[in-house]
Amino acid sequence: MDKVPRYVFVTGGVVSSVGKGIVAASLGMLLESRGLKIAMMKFDPYINVDPGTMNPYEHGEVFVTDDGAETDLDLGHYQRFTHAKISQKSNVTAGSVYNAVIQKERRGEYLGKTVQVIPHITDEIKARIRMLTAEPEDEADVAIIEVGGTVGDIESLPFLEAIRQYHLDISPVPCCFVHVTLLPFIAAAGELKTKPTQHSVRALRDIGIFPNVIICRSGTHSLSPEHRRKIAMFCNVTEDAIIGAEDISPVYAIPLNFRRQHFDDIVLRVLQLDAPEGDLTAWCQMLDRMKNPRYEVRIAAVGKYIAHDDAYKSINEAFAHAGIANDCKVHLQWIDSEQFENGVSPEDVLKDFDGVLIGPGFGKRGIEGKIRAVQYVREKRVPFLGICLGMQIAIIEIARNCLGLKKANSTEFDPDTPDPVICLLTEQQGIKEMGGTMRLGAYRCVLKPGTLAHQAYKRDIIFERHRHRYEFNNAYRSRMEQEAGLVVSGVHPRTDHELVEISELRDHPWFCASQFHPEFTSTPMRPQPLFTAFIKAALERKISSNHA
Repeated sequence: MDKVPRYVFVTGGVVSSVGKGIVAASLGMLLESRGLKIAMMKFDPYINVDPGTMNPYEHGEVFVTDDGAETDLDLGHYQRFTHAKISQKSNVTAGSVYNAVIQKERRGEYLGKTVQVIPHITDEIKARIRMLTAEPEDEADVAIIEVGGTVGDIESLPFLEAIRQYHLDISPVPCCFVHVTLLPFIAAAGELKTKPTQHSVRALRDIGIFPNVIICRSGTHSLSPEHRRKIAMFCNVTEDAIIGAEDISPVYAIPLNFRRQHFDDIVLRVLQLDAPEGDLTAWCQMLDRMKNPRYEVRIAAVGKYIAHDDAYKSINEAFAHAGIANDCKVHLQWIDSEQFENGVSPEDVLKDFDGVLIGPGFGKRGIEGKIRAVQYVREKRVPFLGICLGMQIAIIEIARNCLGLKKANSTEFDPDTPDPVICLLTEQQGIKEMGGTMRLGAYRCVLKPGTLAHQAYKRDIIFERHRHRYEFNNAYRSRMEQEAGLVVSGVHPRTDHELVEISELRDHPWFCASQFHPEFTSTPMRPQPLFTAFIKAALERKISSNHA
């Protein structure tokens, strides 16, 4: 008989965004520290097949996996906290489930049966759970599965029913149900209120799911013994399984808070697993460096989705990781690029920063402002990092202001530009559908020795993740290298041509831009090399300026 992993199902109640993803990631980190191999999955109840077509204001950033899946941002948390293999199996949406069932119905696979939510939708969800650890290389001791949304949401019900059934299907293999709820603090009463948690657990039990652990988000307030006793009594959970989840910064300190309350011990007890005590020394040392840096730098990130913190979640975290590597606190400030199109000088805004980032994005809005920001950092020799669209913006600026091609542009923004220095990828031509059709996932990049990129990675070949439709037009490469000081420091070899992956400037202290998304592979224990090198350059500039 094949090995059956234990399962932990993480649900949420009272409100959305209560922290289920961080709870799941923290538990995964704690179980890994105890020698267990884990797998992780996120259920998203929305009807979109994936979040790839959503505006970042709707759902935050789209996190891309090595195998090219466009997924929920919680999978970024999973990767930053754990070593779990994150792939297209790790994110399941209601849209993908319903689409699969409808396709099977069209092919006649249900043999004329009436297709219903139960059993057909729930069976498909359960099949996705089994697929997570179906292959030998995916074998895990514990699979942690987060159910998006809140108990009581109509769209979440099929997922909750599926995990209820799954618990019975694999019996007597034990499962653990972790429920994350909010304890609001009522200022007029001066106390935390447990009633919303009681109602949430009651709704979950009405569905047939009985939580083993309750995680209580309580803001800046701590749970008292009386709160624990009250919740335990009304929710039929042991007192030690009521876990307090106060707001803690940085986010990487949350697993230690859970460890102090024996969260992992309780889960292992429910799962009937034995595991040695975990060694969290390295994690604690990382936290100490993060909390007590010797230096600090200010970085301006020029973008257009600046009103939503989650729109660039992985970039924000990658800078925090790069700060750890440089013993440095990174003060990151997002700057609206559109102001540079409306009379505001980039120098007036950016002069007090030690480095500038141009991040990813889509659409024409704010593009000219980003181009002016790149011109400023190039001329003033400010350390610069460009990501995806950021590299394309840099190429446009160099073509316009160093080669004199004043109408140079990307065909994304001006299809009729006389100098399309950025153009549509060959394989993208003729594609009409939006979802899942970009160049996605990890691709090989060959680095040129002696370049900033090679110095950062200290390797000849790297693999980084992509999410784009447009590329550098190689028809302009020779001229830009010879006349504008461009250095192509990384390429992806193809049968028809070399795709430019990283570009630099020859006569600049640190100017580097990548077509790929380096932020997707950064973790606090393994900071991403390009971000680390960029922050190092920004810190060196600041120190030299102070000594001047």
